[in-house]
Amino acid sequence: MKLSWNEAEARVAAVLQAAGASAAMADSTARALVLAEAQGLGSHGLSRVAQYATHLRNGRADGQAVPRVVKRRGGALLVDAGEGLAFPACALAVDEGIAAAREHGVAFVGVTASHHAGVIVDHLRAAAAAGMVGLGFANSPAAMPAAGGRHAIFGTNPVAAIFPRRGADPLMIDLSLSEVARGKVMVAAKKGEPIPLGWALDADGNPTTDAQAALSGSMLPLGAVSSPKGAMLALTVELLVTALIGANFGFEASSFFVDAGNRPRIGQAFMVVDPGALAGTDAFLDRVEVLVAEMLRDDGVRLPGTRREALRRRALAEGLDVPDALLASWG
Repeated sequence: MKLSWNEAEARVAAVLQAAGASAAMADSTARALVLAEAQGLGSHGLSRVAQYATHLRNGRADGQAVPRVVKRRGGALLVDAGEGLAFPACALAVDEGIAAAREHGVAFVGVTASHHAGVIVDHLRAAAAAGMVGLGFANSPAAMPAAGGRHAIFGTNPVAAIFPRRGADPLMIDLSLSEVARGKVMVAAKKGEPIPLGWALDADGNPTTDAQAALSGSMLPLGAVSSPKGAMLALTVELLVTALIGANFGFEASSFFVDAGNRPRIGQAFMVVDPGALAGTDAFLDRVEVLVAEMLRDDGVRLPGTRREALRRRALAEGLDVPDALLASWG
């Protein structure tokens, strides 16, 4: 079925409200999921609606939670998501980070007692719109082993960054620290399709191409076949968004892919930097363009975020194609 952007947001919000979300939480989440879908990121888009609704109905997320700033010292802030869906808390965190960066030059905002945060770089769009650099980090329920290990400890722990440009779309970088995002395995499992070797291990620690077995096992860290670097980065993010801000480790949170379980209480963190506090805004923007021009000297280079933005604009103009089976899964 073809839905306009506004129709898609309204339908998603209605499903989430029916499952127990407040209007504010439902609207914020719907905006994020439709934006992800529009960018071609289905694993973090409309495929998550039924999952979030189930978590709301089963008490894994508090639909009436209202995020709030609970601690503030200079440019360091802590937001409590109240065990609700993550999107209102992340929006508050980035807005507060922008305001704090204007005053202090830089801000670090943690979000604790949170839930799945979707496409991390999308939370940072507001920072770029304000002319600021943004960094984002998150953990998730255990999906990857430590370097040399076999059982899942870390989440896939995405890292994101956004850099504004003068008169052009920002550079948007967003990557999971697993070989691929776990959501891709979820989509493959739902379709009954195999996954490439090298993505995941089964529950016994053996390499697998079975998506369902992978969901019961663990994801391989980025570059795990030849290097422990992905696992080390995952460890870094895990500590940044848990020990530093009081959120749960990935191994303390029940999987997002089960209906019953605990409230994950995981963490996100956002850093916002005002270029004016350092080299200066004009100097920063000039230097970004020097680097972009050098990158584009090679014909095969595609700037990060270019494809996503093209798809987003097309969806705004033409609407989104939503499979009937997916709509039916929303109840």
